Amino acid sequence: MKKKNIKILLVDDEPDILEIVGYNLMQEGYQISKANNGKEAVEMAVKIVPHLIIMDVMMPEMDGIEACEQIRKIPELKHVLITFLTARSEDYSQVAGFDAGADDYIAKPIKPKLLVIKVKSLLRRLKEEETSHAETLSLGGIIINREAYKIIKDNIEIVLPRKEFELFYLLASKPGKVFKREEILDKVWGSEVVVGGRTIDVHIRKLREKIGEDFFKTIKGVGYKFEV
Repeated sequence: MKKKNIKILLVDDEPDILEIVGYNLMQEGYQISKANNGKEAVEMAVKIVPHLIIMDVMMPEMDGIEACEQIRKIPELKHVLITFLTARSEDYSQVAGFDAGADDYIAKPIKPKLLVIKVKSLLRRLKEEETSHAETLSLGGIIINREAYKIIKDNIEIVLPRKEFELFYLLASKPGKVFKREEILDKVWGSEVVVGGRTIDVHIRKLREKIGEDFFKTIKGVGYKFEV
């Protein structure tokens, strides 16, 4: 996919942030659209169906967390990449963001070079997913279609945010194998993306809630495995 065909939606109530981020990404050749709050973000996302949304957390009318949750409920947008802008001290926002279905976060104050690296890393994984071959797993009464990002359990479809799906697919691809935390971070989030230590734990908790407690085993001090 060529850069000129990649659509990025920027969402922030601070004009200076929109200007800085927008300028640096336009310099890279991306198509840029802008919104000033969460409500506008949802409306704009439905209209243009972006590949990536970069969104502030604290905004008027509708904050980024609520906007992310709404976007994830829209079938046409459930695979859109979402990255939050958060202050370095806002650990709670990062956890809440991942909980709402975000893929990553970028810390403020924004450093243009790091911003571009983050965006390229996210979009690189998107490209790899688009070019990967279709593969379906069937185990323990669960069908996992990697290409369609679809999970069916007991004849009921379960919709997961992108990172939850990728983590689930990784663990389910080798039942019984213990995946170390470092390996999970590298394969699901990528070596160029820095995420908090609680990220995996948050995603595992959500998977247990949606798929079932008994499928996901914690190996203390090591990592996690999937069992059927």
